[in-house]
Amino acid sequence: MASSWQRGDDVESDRATDDWHIEQEDLMRQSLQNLRLPRPVFPDCCFAFVGVKTSFDLSWRLLLVIGLLLVPLAASHAADRVADRTESPDVQRCDACVSGRARALRCFGKEEEPEGSRPAATTLINTGGKCFTALPDVVVYGATPAGIAAALNAAEADRSVWLVEPTGQIGGMTTHGLSHSDFHSFEALNGPFLDFSQRVLQHYRETDGEESEQVKDSWRGTHGEPSVNLLVFEKMLAEAPTISVLTNHRLLEVDVEESAIAALHFAIPGSTPITVKPPMVIDASYEGDLLAAANVPYRVGREARSEYGESLAPETADDQLQGYNFRLCMTQNESNRVPIPVPENYNREDYAAIIPLVKSGQFDAAFGYPGRRFILKAHLPVMPNGKHDINDVSKGLVRLSLPGHNRDYPEGDVATRRRIEKKHLDWQLGLMHFVQTDPELPDAFREAARTWGLCRDEFADSGHIPPQIYVREARRMVGQRVYTESDTQYAPDDARARLHPDAIAIGEYSHNCHGTDHAGPLIGGRHTGEFYKGVAPYQIPYGVLVPKTMRNLLVPTACSASHVGFCALRLEPIWMSLGGAAGYAADLALTENVRVQEIDVEALKRRVWSRGGATIHVSDVRPGHPDFVAVQWWGSLGGLHGIEPAPEKSGARGKHIVSQYFEAFPGHAARLDQPLDNALTTRWNQLARRHGLSVPATSGTRGDWIRAAFAAANQ
Repeated sequence: MASSWQRGDDVESDRATDDWHIEQEDLMRQSLQNLRLPRPVFPDCCFAFVGVKTSFDLSWRLLLVIGLLLVPLAASHAADRVADRTESPDVQRCDACVSGRARALRCFGKEEEPEGSRPAATTLINTGGKCFTALPDVVVYGATPAGIAAALNAAEADRSVWLVEPTGQIGGMTTHGLSHSDFHSFEALNGPFLDFSQRVLQHYRETDGEESEQVKDSWRGTHGEPSVNLLVFEKMLAEAPTISVLTNHRLLEVDVEESAIAALHFAIPGSTPITVKPPMVIDASYEGDLLAAANVPYRVGREARSEYGESLAPETADDQLQGYNFRLCMTQNESNRVPIPVPENYNREDYAAIIPLVKSGQFDAAFGYPGRRFILKAHLPVMPNGKHDINDVSKGLVRLSLPGHNRDYPEGDVATRRRIEKKHLDWQLGLMHFVQTDPELPDAFREAARTWGLCRDEFADSGHIPPQIYVREARRMVGQRVYTESDTQYAPDDARARLHPDAIAIGEYSHNCHGTDHAGPLIGGRHTGEFYKGVAPYQIPYGVLVPKTMRNLLVPTACSASHVGFCALRLEPIWMSLGGAAGYAADLALTENVRVQEIDVEALKRRVWSRGGATIHVSDVRPGHPDFVAVQWWGSLGGLHGIEPAPEKSGARGKHIVSQYFEAFPGHAARLDQPLDNALTTRWNQLARRHGLSVPATSGTRGDWIRAAFAAANQ
């Protein structure tokens, strides 16, 4: 359906909720007021005029005068972009910021602009008196992991980027409690998430020592503490001087002209809204707020089974969506443990039905791990420093998620969303308080439950509770390509999923839905619409990022998929890959001066491969392998399909390690050292000719053939 929601439709109403919004934040989460970055874009040495309040006329004449006096090259290049793209009395020009990029380069140890780079003017924006690039080539809305990956990859090409976050903290769920990263095998990690996790691992090595328990418990860097994940994201952004991070900037309205986003309007607490006119926009918000404000078609809810022929879809379409919950970070470490706060509206009768379930043996513990009878899932493996990510128990009798109670969230205004978040948080905290204190529960049960508490050194500014709820699903764009259940199906008689030659990312988790509604009482009933379907690693085509007609928008998070298809894409490692691809695609569209629908996808794939991103899963040729790019290239043409037979059981994984983690998926190795038999030689030669490629004259192994074919294709 077409979008009917636009933040700009009732701007005054939104502003009227600001005071209420702040009060609710104080009561529920004490939302962070200031970004805790050590100003990643321009360090303190650049802040010559911090706090300047004088307004500067952004006219051509003044810009030229400043340019003549200070930095003629930068000003002459940037003057028109300042006038065109930034319209607000709160966007202020200052002498100290005219040569902000050059100053930033010097702060990072670079005395001169790299050859061929573009000078960029900067401004003082009303967000604490910091310097920001006023002329962004790309605006990314939502500093989620996908948004951060998009910003970083766009900035690689020296693009100036605004990374705009509506809340006070960057990092999305990865810095808000979701530390138990959703993947199955280490061999499948690639691209932005692999880079991020390696940096988390390095943090623990440097902080605690190579042989430390923290290094071990970080699970190769994929299980960082929320505060460490935040620190690592901050450092990654600090390395990109063309990225400006703007927190507490909430989208108000989007102007669209001739199927392109012309301007973005942002609200700042206690200040006049600002407007910016970027040539390229990426909506990386979980909710899809920007795409909706731009009237890009989207859906909320589930499609009927008949629409896409999906076995996991309901018979009829509805407005149900996957349940939400907070991902609390908890510990049994007494020195770092703080009590669970009691909600003001706590009513023990809401939870009393737990008592007979405990006494009958349905539960033997309040907190537990897979394999035990527990109420609250404390994920394994344990995080560094004895912390646990607490989550919803799939198919359990007691749930943290409340599907049905979140249906108004995607389309809701700020007040509606805060109300829904508070309901979920009150439910979770009340449940934890009950299992720890209710006198009718067995003493041993309560005493064991009381060994758990919130982490003293996490989320100190918000009562040790993450400010953000886990939005598993909200809006989904209806774009150029709708990802569905069929996109993860096995290719005929093959260990691999169906081939997508235009893939720009991969996934390997599953179709995973924690339920979309609830039947029966909250305690003892069951979620409906819940499913978990194992599949082989799957490819994700470029079209899921691309609107049908909007020329300068990409959407990596609320991407184009059916409800069932989205449940295979909604994991942070996958979203980061999609975000990274969107960042590269934005640069290509700007470079080629084309619509996002018209970029060279082959060039995009090569950019993805060059930075360790995979577009097809190959378990034994991982990023960093000397043949990684060649093998990805050949696999994208179909060369790795049809080599291994389909598994006896659909969704077969490697040997189980712990929790949801397994060794490599069977049937997905390239085996480059294996001799090339006649049958495979014939098939590969035929495939090469079909693509107009030269056929290698001789080859001893699979690797020899692929290397020779790749070299010939790149001559």
